[in-house]
Amino acid sequence: MPSVTPSLVTHAFARVRPVGALWRLRGYLKPFRTQMAIMFAAALGAVAAEIAVPLLIKSVIDGAIRQGNKQLLIPLALAAVGLGAAVGLLNMTRRWIQAAAVADIEKAIRDDLYAHLQRLQASFHDDWQSGQLLSRATTDLSSIRRFAGFGLIFLVTNVMTFVAVVALLISLNWWLGLVTAVVFTPVLPVCVRFEKRYRVLSRRVQDQQGDLATLIEEAATGVRVLKSLGRGREAAARHDAQAAEVCRTQVEKAGLLGSFWALLDLIPNAVIGLIIVLGAVAVSMHSLTLGGLVAFITLALQLVWPVEAMGYIIASGQEASTAAQRVLEIFDTQPQITDKEHKPDPAERSGLRAIGPATRGHLVFDHVAFSYPGAAEPVLRDIVLDLPPGQTVVLTGATGSGKSTLLQLVPRLADATAGSVRLDGEDVRDIPLGRLRTAVGCAFEDATLFSASVRENVMFGAPDADEDAVEAALTAAQARFAYDLPWGLDTRIGEQGMALSGGQRQRIALARAILAGPDVLILDDPLSALDVHTEERVTRALHQILAGSTALVVAHRPSTVALADTVALLSGGVIAARGSHRQLLASNPEYAALMDVEDLEASA
Repeated sequence: MPSVTPSLVTHAFARVRPVGALWRLRGYLKPFRTQMAIMFAAALGAVAAEIAVPLLIKSVIDGAIRQGNKQLLIPLALAAVGLGAAVGLLNMTRRWIQAAAVADIEKAIRDDLYAHLQRLQASFHDDWQSGQLLSRATTDLSSIRRFAGFGLIFLVTNVMTFVAVVALLISLNWWLGLVTAVVFTPVLPVCVRFEKRYRVLSRRVQDQQGDLATLIEEAATGVRVLKSLGRGREAAARHDAQAAEVCRTQVEKAGLLGSFWALLDLIPNAVIGLIIVLGAVAVSMHSLTLGGLVAFITLALQLVWPVEAMGYIIASGQEASTAAQRVLEIFDTQPQITDKEHKPDPAERSGLRAIGPATRGHLVFDHVAFSYPGAAEPVLRDIVLDLPPGQTVVLTGATGSGKSTLLQLVPRLADATAGSVRLDGEDVRDIPLGRLRTAVGCAFEDATLFSASVRENVMFGAPDADEDAVEAALTAAQARFAYDLPWGLDTRIGEQGMALSGGQRQRIALARAILAGPDVLILDDPLSALDVHTEERVTRALHQILAGSTALVVAHRPSTVALADTVALLSGGVIAARGSHRQLLASNPEYAALMDVEDLEASA
């Protein structure tokens, strides 16, 4: 799939580096600048309070104890308690603010990502695995949230801690402080090498998790097919192979991280050992007091966490960076089907149309052609059709002749590559998408229902419809079975409507298209899953409904073709013949043969 092939991954790295990807999302921090400033101030205040404690210890040893001034013990002890309380209060404030801020940031990115996916053309979703999109909208955004909430804070506070502590160490004893700083320098090249290797493994495992999510989703939605064909073991084997691949990469990633953390643990502890030895020498040479040595060691111990935390920070930051890169691969995909810039007139702003009622629903295909990107031959060539308001035209033809593609050009699920599709005299590409898709209603052969109630599914295109209108639509679509479901129209029908049969799903989808009351009704073989008797009843009802609407219907059965005022035979990407059902049967052998085949299939 395009989303996980090595060539695309390589292209993504060449296009935007992971850190650069994370930087491009900085705009989501702007609404939370005040919270972020308070959060960083609280974190730095807590660090300052922690650093001050060793200095108090030095005062206790060199002042109160060494000089025998016991009166200093109580104020110094109270100061230590105050600093401890300040650390706790500031950390609590920082955590409380950051929890709310980063959750809002994650929600803002997720909302924008979902909205962008809705703007992208249908062909984009055809090319991408659903699991890859799901992993980007869930797992990847969680990685960004974790780094924004914790990794970023630790990065800033740890750098400030390191600089402040080293400066204090140098002030206590300049040569011992410099030695300490120099000994920590190997951490930098170790971190750089780790980051390069971890970045590759992080991206690989995130892509593999997307592939695994796709397999799981396909197995869940296609469980009936797997069971009916007895392919459960084969599907499980595919899942196990993909899961094993994810596991191997995760183990390799954990091994790299573990060895890196072990090295980071070794360096600061070795430094502490060195400081104890050199510090004893400094005390013996009277270049450092005993209290100064205790303070020096205590401050040096505070460098252990910043160094050890570098493993978490780099790992978290790299995961967030590659997650941002994967999310930006979607954001960087520009919608191909968009509204043209135009100045809306008062009729549009009020939700009305500038087109007069008498002309609504006049659909024209003017020398239309369509080709898929990279295809050698066009799917449609020089299509000319004129559907006056209220007329029903049935498109028929062999499988793969381009019927469904032609229908998609009307609501702009795809755009013609040549010629134009006009609705009421206006090119559909010049009509705002919101107005166009209100004027054009669709019902497809593969009926898509949502995990909601029957009522919500039927009212999806007409949320303000009343109960009488809903009932009329269900009656016209021969979908009154919905009233006999356990909770009537409030029965939830499961993901993709899988709780219903194929014919029931088609009838609910047809009722949804009818209820929307569009000027143009697009029906892509909407009765294919119905039995002959139900189809006959639906066809009779559609005769009445289509009398007031322009309709373009894809059909194969002669009984459905009877809906037509005109039948158009699509063959080889062109309209090969046009006329009534009787005329084409008598004059066109290809059409007659097609109808004979359909008659045989229906009778079988």
